[in-house]
Amino acid sequence: MPQPNLSYWEQTSFIGRPDLLIIGSGIVGLTAALEYRRRFPTAKILVVERSPIAAGGSTRNAGFACFGSISEILADLENHEEQVVIDLIKSRWEGLARLRALVGDENMNYQGVGNYEVFRDQDTHLYQECRAAMSHLNELMESATGQKDVFKETPLDIERFNLGQTQHLIWNKAEGMINTGKMMQTLVDLTLKADIRIMNGVTVEKLSIQLNQVSVLLNNNWEINADRVIVATNGFARQLLPELSIRPARNLVLITNPIDGLKINGAFHGEGGYFYFRNIDNRILLGGGRHLDLKKEETSEFGENQLIKKALVGLLESTILPGIPYTIDRWWSGILGVGEQKKPIIARQQDRLVVAVRMGGMGVAIGSSVGVMAIDELTL
Repeated sequence: MPQPNLSYWEQTSFIGRPDLLIIGSGIVGLTAALEYRRRFPTAKILVVERSPIAAGGSTRNAGFACFGSISEILADLENHEEQVVIDLIKSRWEGLARLRALVGDENMNYQGVGNYEVFRDQDTHLYQECRAAMSHLNELMESATGQKDVFKETPLDIERFNLGQTQHLIWNKAEGMINTGKMMQTLVDLTLKADIRIMNGVTVEKLSIQLNQVSVLLNNNWEINADRVIVATNGFARQLLPELSIRPARNLVLITNPIDGLKINGAFHGEGGYFYFRNIDNRILLGGGRHLDLKKEETSEFGENQLIKKALVGLLESTILPGIPYTIDRWWSGILGVGEQKKPIIARQQDRLVVAVRMGGMGVAIGSSVGVMAIDELTL
């Protein structure tokens, strides 16, 4: 059924010609909108979002305020120069501080409880590598964050948390947890309060950069002409800009129903950060596992991978809740944006278009900083 053209009233009252149009209403997009409003108080700003809410990564993550488990950082050092890794950690650390200042700890239930890396029976070699590098990694972390002795072993916590098949724990004291839903709702409220319009339920099909504007074609055949555009769709960005060095990565997540006497308290990573779990409202939230089927999970389609689903249930029963009855409330998936390099892409494509994507699974940590840097790039 053909969609109607915009009426005069719709065009003039609801759409108009934005000074800035942002594609994507996640952390990056809304932070960019708020920063542009701060710099240009009278600008007309419009954010468009494909789903009823920001359903990509910003509302579908585990709510970890993290910047890298010890084995993740060790792996990064194998693929990047040390200064690059230090700069990445510093940007994530500063990004978390920016997000906390913008949203407020109480508005996202921030808990600075740290983050544990779990080394199970089969992870002996990985643990030995991490243990041998811990002193150097603590020096690296101090240079990036100013925090001393970030990593330390906490063997007594294995029994305290009733973890099964676990030989070692290494704690990162500088990380924490948030309530993702409350954080994003606060960002939306701040955006609307700043007289920035959010248009949900529309997909951008095509961008056309012209001499004095960017033409944005939507899936309902509406066309919006904006002075400037920021693409902040992360894992979906290549649908608009196929040349970008980014690929989607789907992550599967489950949450249990409430569990009486739950002993798990905090945020946990395993297998190089590919598995992660935490407690929330007396439940266990568990996700990850895409490394078990990387090629298949390189998709921007939401859904469930049965191989990964089985692995997550196995981890829940063998390690997180050994011998403890539970039922699963629901499953969902989220789409990340990853690449060969961990550094985000913040780049001017042409004079009026900037992309701000490739969070590498660290959107909570760096998303707010990336949004601000996108405005820096746009206004150079």
